[in-house]
Amino acid sequence: MRGYFGIGVEQISKEYNAGNLVRSAHAFGASFFFTINSDIDLHKMRMSDTADSFDHMPYHQFKTLADFTLPKGCALVGVELTHDAVDMPSFRHPLRAAYILGPEMGSLSPEIVAQCDYVIKIPMKFCVNVGVAGALVMYDRLLSMGKFAERPVRPGGPIVQPEKPVFGNHRRKVRTKKT
Repeated sequence: MRGYFGIGVEQISKEYNAGNLVRSAHAFGASFFFTINSDIDLHKMRMSDTADSFDHMPYHQFKTLADFTLPKGCALVGVELTHDAVDMPSFRHPLRAAYILGPEMGSLSPEIVAQCDYVIKIPMKFCVNVGVAGALVMYDRLLSMGKFAERPVRPGGPIVQPEKPVFGNHRRKVRTKKT
């Protein structure tokens, strides 16, 4: 996959939700995971992360929004169900991005939204679990940034043409016996 991405949450309170999200982030190839203004127990979070994801990618815990930093050139993409957010299927993911989701029973803070370069929404009737929402965002990024064949017009997978055999113009090497 081209570029890199990280994913994080603001004010998350349930360790198992965070652990589920970090496990999905590892599975989708995230470069880092972060939390902002969250007092969660890292040990409890690791209990639901059966892939030991923190052994494979960095975890950044920012106490406040003022402490929050991203790599230079990395766009912050908020994921929030608002009327003015861009529908995710119509969104072109930045090459270098950090996605941020809100807490389990709330929304991204207005301060975080103001920091976002983009705000996207998953076109749904209502909010879903933060782990599910994060997985959907990462899957959409994988589809749009990965090296996959175009979807066919008809049902099913891409039609792969078999390689054509090569005939003609082959020269046989004649070995001569040296004496």
